Amino acid sequence: MDMQTLYLTVPLAPLAGALLAGLFGKQIGRAGAHTVTILGVAVAFIASVMIFQDVQAGNTFNGTVYQWLNSGGLKLEVGFMIDSLTTMMMLVVTFVSLMVHIYTIGYMQDDPGYQRFFSYISLFTFSMLMLVMSNNFLQLFFGWEAVGLVSYLLIGFWYTRPTAIYANLKAFLVNRVGDFGFILGIGLIAAYAGTLDYVEVFAQREALAGQHIELFAGTPWLLITVICICLFIGAMGKSAQFPLHVWLPDSMEGPTPISALIHAATMVTAGIFMVTRMSPLFELSDAALSFVMVIGAITALFMGFLGIIQNDIKRVVAYSTLSQLGYMTVALGASAYSIAVFHLMTHAFFKALLFLGAGSVIIGCHHNQDIRYMGGLWKHMKITWITSLIGSLALIGLPFFSGFYSKDSIIEAVALSNLPGSGFAYFAVVAGVFVTAFYSFRMYFLVFHGKERYDQAPLSDHDDHGHHGGTPHESPWVVWLPLVALAIPSIIIGYIAIEPMLYGNYFGEAITIAPAHGAMAHLKAEFHGATAMAIHGMSQLPFILAVAGVVLSWFFYLKRPDIPQAIMQRFKGIYVLLDNKYYLDKINEVVFAGGARGIGQGLWFVGDRLLIDGLLVNGAARVAGWLAAVSRKLQTGYIYQYAFMMIFGVFVLLTLWIFRI
Repeated sequence: MDMQTLYLTVPLAPLAGALLAGLFGKQIGRAGAHTVTILGVAVAFIASVMIFQDVQAGNTFNGTVYQWLNSGGLKLEVGFMIDSLTTMMMLVVTFVSLMVHIYTIGYMQDDPGYQRFFSYISLFTFSMLMLVMSNNFLQLFFGWEAVGLVSYLLIGFWYTRPTAIYANLKAFLVNRVGDFGFILGIGLIAAYAGTLDYVEVFAQREALAGQHIELFAGTPWLLITVICICLFIGAMGKSAQFPLHVWLPDSMEGPTPISALIHAATMVTAGIFMVTRMSPLFELSDAALSFVMVIGAITALFMGFLGIIQNDIKRVVAYSTLSQLGYMTVALGASAYSIAVFHLMTHAFFKALLFLGAGSVIIGCHHNQDIRYMGGLWKHMKITWITSLIGSLALIGLPFFSGFYSKDSIIEAVALSNLPGSGFAYFAVVAGVFVTAFYSFRMYFLVFHGKERYDQAPLSDHDDHGHHGGTPHESPWVVWLPLVALAIPSIIIGYIAIEPMLYGNYFGEAITIAPAHGAMAHLKAEFHGATAMAIHGMSQLPFILAVAGVVLSWFFYLKRPDIPQAIMQRFKGIYVLLDNKYYLDKINEVVFAGGARGIGQGLWFVGDRLLIDGLLVNGAARVAGWLAAVSRKLQTGYIYQYAFMMIFGVFVLLTLWIFRI
């Protein structure tokens, strides 16, 4: 098989599975649906491994697969760019997707929409692969919108629940706000560069950097800054950065497997991947990089605070995802692109593990999701307990675990940045270490340790299966096997990959860094191996903060549970602020949605009722009515009056004719 056929196989195999399960689900049945979709994703994963080995041997590819149309010299094409950055994303997407597909057999076994669900997650995998493999902005935008569409379908999968419909509509609308900025950025590139091909655009980067654009008369902006900020606004929506993050916690209304697939490992990292791919453009604008860094810092710290007060097991993990996406974004702003995608990769494994572990707990606790009604589960769910502990340790960045290498590298890179906003960003990522450790182990201790409280749980709103009460139980093998498979890279992948990915030449020319941004070069000089880094990390501030967070959560939630209650009562105002998510939903509802409705009502009242209906339609009718009323006075029915009018008319006409002569 030649390599181009293999490239096509990667996205098309999951698409074939999705079509078979979606269109012929009834005919092939449940077993048929999960067989064809798992086979499709497995083929894509194996092909990705082969392509990865080929790229490692030095064979990259950038070419057109299909030309859609050529309009005025602007080519709209489907094409692939296969390099080290692409292959890393392909491996992460296909591996995590494969684990989620297997897990879904156990998690969704009682669901009537079984075949539909498998069709959706395979279609999602196809969309994400098209996004990461693209070599031009048109295909990037296609993949970008396709993952958004499938995300909408999956979040609202249980469409009889009003909360699920509200959540998927919210996700769709918030992403449209980001996508509006994204398409403006692509439009500016098409207008000024005359091409949508990555390589051709990057070749013109210096010319683009010298141009200005007037968004407001008399105020010139650097064109490259405007392009980069517009593109990043797209990433803010897709990768859930403040203030476009509001959709992600609500998206937990979807089934747990999609929380792991979309909202931990793949879709939300599309923005991080896109900015990394666009590094040649972003490196030309310090203003854009500062903007990226500050937005990431706000997300990393303030979304972590919200995780502390959540009681729904999936929402704790969701806020953790938001915070970690903030870390990746901060790394992008510090020009540490390779560290950002390294954290993207390590995070994909341990966050998918935590989400699937949460799903296993939900199954074991008969569909209860409230961590206040769990406790002592380690005795009943030993595999879920061990794997969740591994995921939590990786998340808080314990030395030697995968999360440590990527998270610590981000903190060091930000410390070396001299861009405006880097001081605040450094504070945010360091403080975020303590916050992450605290809420992660708050969840871990409340779920797996302490007093058993599951018999006190009220009947869950999410309990579609009529289960309630009873002793928790370990999940079936199709659920725990993916947990074990994800736990292994959560421990070792950071140790193995840090040297080649960050300090070797793994990414090659896929990432461009300007000489003025020297954080990566400095880190390379300081790096003395993965083991030395982990040992050194044990004496550093982040490690001390992480341990402090774990110890404090152990003390608060296992030894003295009365203290958190007392703190909550004492600082009621802060608790209410966090419970209402900084009132951002209310602001969106009142200011933006309410403002849009107000403008709409104003336009309707003034434009529709007063101008169109009142003045033009009804006004014209009233004028016609008035003329008719006046002319009716002349219609008397008397012959002598009509004869007089005729004679008078002839007299007027003759007079005019005589005077004309």
